[in-house]
Amino acid sequence: MDTISESDVEKQQLRSNDSDSVNTDSLKKRKILVTGATGFLGTNVLRALASNSSVQIVAACRKREKLQGYSGETRIGDLTDAAYRKSVVQDVDVVCHLGTWSSFWGHAKKETSHFYEPCLDLIEQAINAGVKRFLLPSTVAIAQKSKNGAPIDDFSNTAHTGFWPHLDRLVDVDRYMQANCDRGMQMVTLRLGHFLGAGNTLGLVPALVPRLRTFLVPWLAGGKKRLAVVSDADLTQGIVKAILNDNLNNYESFNICGAEFPALREVFTYIADHSNSPKPWYSVPYFAGYAFGWLMESLFPVLPGSSPFLTRSLVHVAEDWYCPSDYAKQKIGYEPSKDWRSAIDESLEELESKGFPWPKLAQS
Repeated sequence: MDTISESDVEKQQLRSNDSDSVNTDSLKKRKILVTGATGFLGTNVLRALASNSSVQIVAACRKREKLQGYSGETRIGDLTDAAYRKSVVQDVDVVCHLGTWSSFWGHAKKETSHFYEPCLDLIEQAINAGVKRFLLPSTVAIAQKSKNGAPIDDFSNTAHTGFWPHLDRLVDVDRYMQANCDRGMQMVTLRLGHFLGAGNTLGLVPALVPRLRTFLVPWLAGGKKRLAVVSDADLTQGIVKAILNDNLNNYESFNICGAEFPALREVFTYIADHSNSPKPWYSVPYFAGYAFGWLMESLFPVLPGSSPFLTRSLVHVAEDWYCPSDYAKQKIGYEPSKDWRSAIDESLEELESKGFPWPKLAQS
C-alpha cells in the first residue's frame, strides 16, 4: 500500500486553500457605489439593482431620510467635501456617479465648484482607491451637431457651446476621462437622451408645459428636427447594463436613447394636447431662438420668475440629435422598449397633481 508523506499532505492542503480562495473570489459580489441616490436617476438605478443578487449596493446621498424603501449600506455626506469624496469611494468596485449638480443656464462659478472640480477629484480618489470602473451620465448634446441629419455615433467629437456652462464642463470631464482611462479604472460616459418620466423635475416636460400656457412658445424651424428622447425605464436599463457588463474597453461612450426619434412638432403637439395647453402658432429660425434665449438670460435678474422664460440651452437640446443606440445594443445589450408617449403621460399625471408649477432650471 502506498504511503502519503507529510509533505504530500501539506501540498494537498495548499492546493485546497488556493481552490477555496479562487471560489471565494468568484462568488464575491460586485460592490456598486451609487452617488445621488435620492435623485431621479439614482432612485431608478437603486431600484433596478436591488433585484440583482450578484451585486452589493452602496447608496451615497446627503440625507438618509430621503432614501425611501432602501435598507442597504449608505454613505451619507456632501460631495463638495474633499474628505467625504476620499472616504466614499473606499472598498467599492464600481462608482456610478449620478450625484451631479446641474443648471440649464448660467451659474458658471457654481458649475465649477459644485460639479466640475468635485467630479475630477472623485475620479482621482476612485483611481487611488482601486475602483475598477467609473460611470458618468452625460447628454447626447455634448457632441458636435451633425450636418445634413447624419447619425451621431457614440464616440463622435464633443464641442463646447460657450453659453451653457454645465454642458461645457461635461465635455471637459469626458475628455479628462478619455485621457486617464489607462490608469487602471475603466471610464464610461453615458450620452443620455432627453429624460422623460415621472419624478424628473428638471427636464423637457416640466419645463415646457407652463411655457406653452403663455402662448409665447414658437416652433423652431417649423418643428421638423428630431428629438433624442428616452424614458425613465430605458435610461435606467442602459445605466445598469453599463454597470454590470464585463466586456468593456478602458474607455466607453454609449448613446442611450429611445427606440424612436420623433420630430419636435410631434412631441410638442402631444404634450400640448394631453395637458390642455395651446400649441405654438408661429415659427422662428434657430438663430432667432438663440438670440431670444440670450436676451431672456440677460434680463432674468430684473424679470419675475424662478428662471428665464427661454435659455439658449433649451434651444440647443431642441437641435437635431439623431444619436442611435446601435453600439450600446451590440456592446452591452441595451434594448429600448418603453414608448415615449407613455413616459410623457406619466410625467403629465404627476405634474398635473402639482398644478404644473413653473420649474427652476437650476438645482438649489
